[in-house]
Amino acid sequence: QVQLVESGGGLVQAGGSLRLSCAVSGSIFSSSAMGWYRQAPGNQRELVAAISRGVTAEYAESVKGRFTISRDNAKNTVYLQMNSLRPEDTGVYYCAAALNLVVVTTKPRYWGQGTQVTVSS
Repeated sequence: QVQLVESGGGLVQAGGSLRLSCAVSGSIFSSSAMGWYRQAPGNQRELVAAISRGVTAEYAESVKGRFTISRDNAKNTVYLQMNSLRPEDTGVYYCAAALNLVVVTTKPRYWGQGTQVTVSS
C-alpha cells in the first residue's frame, strides 16, 4: 500500500523558513517523480515544485529563487525547503507522486494528507 506522509508545516513569520518533508512507503519512491502542491482557502490546488526521478526540477514562478525541492532516494523522502516566506505562501501543502515529471505536474496518482503552512505578516 502506497502512503505519502508530510511533515514540517507550522506557523512562521514573513521572511522566515520552513522545510517540509514527505516520506513515501510502498516501494514506489525510486521509480516516481515527486511534487509539492498547495491550496489556500478559496483557491484551487496549485503546483509549487516538482522533481523527476533524477534531479530535474520545476518551480512555479511565484516561488522560484525562494523554494528548493530535493529528494533522498535512500530515505524515500522528498523535501521542500522554503525560504523568504510570504503571507501569500500560506496554505495546505500536499505531496504527490506519479510515474514521471509530466504526470506529477498535471494529474498525480498518489497524494499525501497535507500539512498546514501559515505565514504571518
